[in-house]
Amino acid sequence: MARDQGQVNQGRRRHRERHYSHRVGWLRAVVLGANDGTISVASLVVGIAASGAPRSTILLSGIAATVAGAMSMAAGEYVSVQSQADTERADLAKERRELQTDPVGELAELTEIYRQRGLDPVLARQVAEQLTLRDALGAHAREELGLSETLRARPIQAALASAASFAVGSVVPITTILFSPPERITLVTTLSALAALMLLGGLAAGAGGASIGQGALRMLFWGALAMALTAAVGHLFGVAAV
Repeated sequence: MARDQGQVNQGRRRHRERHYSHRVGWLRAVVLGANDGTISVASLVVGIAASGAPRSTILLSGIAATVAGAMSMAAGEYVSVQSQADTERADLAKERRELQTDPVGELAELTEIYRQRGLDPVLARQVAEQLTLRDALGAHAREELGLSETLRARPIQAALASAASFAVGSVVPITTILFSPPERITLVTTLSALAALMLLGGLAAGAGGASIGQGALRMLFWGALAMALTAAVGHLFGVAAV
């Protein structure tokens, strides 16, 4: 008996799997915010530095961009995710009314969903009945609407994560302004920002279960492109103003 129990426990340990879908809600907001904070502020710094502006002007512009960008990210993320949450609530309210007014039809609908997934009609009916007795609305939310607690929209969480990560992402370019020689702000900001973006891309990919190398290179490419274009614009207008 003890041996059988040990085999059961060993099987549970062996079949315990690690998934990443529960991180989707906050991971997207954090990656987007930090990426935007590093790229946008670094690009602005590089562009203004390339125009020949003094350190004080570059620093003020970087700080202003950090505050404005963090608030913009928070507001945009909140409005976007709140719209998704409103849609989810509307769908759930409609499903709740249908369960109250037509329970037989909703049971048949749930049965058909399981039948189309490969269960025989009798078993599909049994599963639908059991789930309906336990949590009818939850069953229809998952199977019919594709909603779950893991992927549920969380506007406030997304807004705070975006704003905080944007501010954190802007720390690298702001720091380089303070400690770099004036004539090397452009170079140091570019290199440090690209290194930070590669690290961010790798960490984000690893947290999501994807390739760390591909995530780092992807972030490096888009960051380098953004800063190169901004530096070109800053240099163009700086020369034109001389």
